[in-house]
Amino acid sequence: MLHLRLIVPSDRTEAAVALIERTVGTTHLVVLPGAARDPAGDLVLCDVARESGHQVLRALRDLGLDEDGSIAVEDIDLSLSERAAKAEEEAPGEAADAVLWEQLSDATHEESTLSITYCAFMVLATMIAACGVVLDNAVLIVGAMAVGPEFGPLAGVCTGIVRRAPGLVLRSLSALLVGFAAAIAATTLFSVGMDALDLFSRDLLDGERPNTGFIWQPDPFSFVVALLAGAAGTLSLTSTKSGALIGVAISVTTVPAAANAAVALSYGEFGQMWGSVEQLLLNLLGIVLAGTLTLLAQMLLWRTRRGQWLRGRRRA
Repeated sequence: MLHLRLIVPSDRTEAAVALIERTVGTTHLVVLPGAARDPAGDLVLCDVARESGHQVLRALRDLGLDEDGSIAVEDIDLSLSERAAKAEEEAPGEAADAVLWEQLSDATHEESTLSITYCAFMVLATMIAACGVVLDNAVLIVGAMAVGPEFGPLAGVCTGIVRRAPGLVLRSLSALLVGFAAAIAATTLFSVGMDALDLFSRDLLDGERPNTGFIWQPDPFSFVVALLAGAAGTLSLTSTKSGALIGVAISVTTVPAAANAAVALSYGEFGQMWGSVEQLLLNLLGIVLAGTLTLLAQMLLWRTRRGQWLRGRRRA
């Protein structure tokens, strides 16, 4: 269930309440006239099944509440209410399959914003991966994958394409390009410094690396894994399964590929560098392609199910 907290201009309260009352899957409606001060208006509270969330939010935005009032949405972790259970049963589809597009757009907007913190995580993750590359240490590679924040902008690109939001696409692409460029540049300097301290060496980079050699040697499986990870990562975002998203983060060699490219560049190993860049681009392309197709499939599936549900109600 979702909890909605609305600040509604007094002249639109009746319309907002009527909208909520006629939407299947809503309950626990509370109206507090004149309770809001900034902006001034009435305070309206209600709970809504996740399956009906997008429909309600879109209609409330059509009333202009996002411009002249406020729409706040919270997830309800526990609701001990027979009315809430009945509302969820009446709502079309399953909660796990419902996509709250406004929530997804807001989350990807935040995650895809270029910031100092985002760049810092990218740089630190790539430096950790560089240590894993040189030492052929799979544990460090996995750790770097988990630290890397690049899935946020990738999800932003997918969401922007599906929602036809070019601003989100450009913002996400900028975060990706600047983030990886900064990470590779910083890690190249880091590699030079580590070499000066005799902690990195060309022999370690060129030696046998059974655990990390695949990073700069892309093959068809690289693209297949990227496709699977992109689909899984997108599903984890739309269903708010953070554990699944962590699993996705440690399955794709984006950050390790950038790290290998940086270390190889510092030693003039251009063959490894270009192989790593190819691996990086292949993974990014696979994730974006699979993520976009997954969102489109979810949108189509939900429209189909909702249409079937509406036709069933008309017959009844």
